[in-house]
Amino acid sequence: MIVESIRPGLAVASSLAAAGLILASGRRPNLREAWTLIAALVKLGLIVSLLPGVCSGIVYQTDLFEIMPGVRLFFRADPLGMVFGLVASLLWLVTSVYSIGYMREIKARSQTRYFFCFALCLSSTIGVAFAGNLLTFLICYEVLTIATYPLVIHNETREAVAAGRKYLVYTLTGGGVLLLCVAWTYRMCGTLDFVPGGFLAGQAPPQSLMVLFALFMAACGVKAALMPLHAWLPTAMVAPTPVSALLHAVAVVKAGVFGILRIFGFVFGPSLLKSLGVIPPLAALAAFTIITASIIALYQNNLKRRLAYSTISQLSYIILGAAILTPTAFTGSIMHLANHAFMKITLFFCAGAIYCRTHIESIDEMGGIGRQMPVTMGAFAVASMGLTGVPFLCGFVSKWHLGLGAVEAGEVALVFVLVISGLLNASYFFPIVYAAFFIQPSKSFRKKEHRTALLAPIVATAILSVLFGAIPFLIERQHLLASLSVSRIWGQP
Repeated sequence: MIVESIRPGLAVASSLAAAGLILASGRRPNLREAWTLIAALVKLGLIVSLLPGVCSGIVYQTDLFEIMPGVRLFFRADPLGMVFGLVASLLWLVTSVYSIGYMREIKARSQTRYFFCFALCLSSTIGVAFAGNLLTFLICYEVLTIATYPLVIHNETREAVAAGRKYLVYTLTGGGVLLLCVAWTYRMCGTLDFVPGGFLAGQAPPQSLMVLFALFMAACGVKAALMPLHAWLPTAMVAPTPVSALLHAVAVVKAGVFGILRIFGFVFGPSLLKSLGVIPPLAALAAFTIITASIIALYQNNLKRRLAYSTISQLSYIILGAAILTPTAFTGSIMHLANHAFMKITLFFCAGAIYCRTHIESIDEMGGIGRQMPVTMGAFAVASMGLTGVPFLCGFVSKWHLGLGAVEAGEVALVFVLVISGLLNASYFFPIVYAAFFIQPSKSFRKKEHRTALLAPIVATAILSVLFGAIPFLIERQHLLASLSVSRIWGQP
């Protein structure tokens, strides 16, 4: 049941209003940061208020205006959008607290610009989550691209500017391909509205639909860092750590994989995708990305670059689950979209805290650091085990559904891909944890942990990684939203 409501639109607009207030408060840092936190709280409150209705089968919709016949801009809060929206708004609040502490700690310049762009990114991310059709999705998707660019080049070094240029070349090219896909889809159907189960069946010859699907995957595959479209992501690690967390856990890359889930379930639909025969090549590419990125991560000595290649691998878990094309695997993909965010943002927060305190960026210099920063490295250990798939952590829950879906589909080879990837995850994460706690430090560190503004977000996201893997009620709530999405896509009661 669709219910008209202003709340999805307000959830998108609240950060836009905050962006203006942040810009106007540039000379008053405390007020500027207050607007950041207030906007994050308001947005989270609005989205949480939608949750009971969405769980009971209501879809909330905010209509804006019609652009052309059959095409309008509107936002719609459905179960799939709620998963992304809840995760983004919750982690953005935590990231805002962390950003304030981090930017003060390193005495960063241009903080007004930073928090202004931060607010724009949050608004466009929720716009992606709640987009009711392809055009609304495209607009918010590209606003996110542009708003993130000043964050990538924030340090304004030659390396940062080069990374920003590379980021724009990749993502704007992907956006151009997405625009082509949207125009082609409208020409075929005369509509762009998302429909559970898809709306393209019978609208064009199979060959045309196969080409369109490949273009959609290429367009969203850039932000999803699907190989060989991934090169921008490790390069973008020159950005401040909160921006890296933004890129890897909350916004940009998640917008890419979320777009793939939308296209699978609400543009093409499972039945059409099976009939076209386009799924096996995508599944093979996702499996290749999972394994190859994990192997490359083994050889990265820079901590953030190792985390970057880990992200590339983990994002393809979500794509692989969608490509298995069973309800169970698709449920696992949706759950991993959220669970990966909790764990990966913890790891980046830890990397930033280590840099702030010690200026260490290389893994081979981290021996013994756990003795001086036990809380930070303890959280790092928790998130590492979660991404590896250790039970009672949230990563295990989503990976279990992915593996079970692969078994149901008879794709035993993909189960081995998941197992091998888990072993590779352990190989590049666990030595860091071991060295941090059990090797004598090669240099002296400041023994004091960070103040609350940096430490509290690290602890909070690590706790979330545990709660969504060990508390049955939370696992059930997350599974409910994911299964509601799957039920709509597969047309189940």
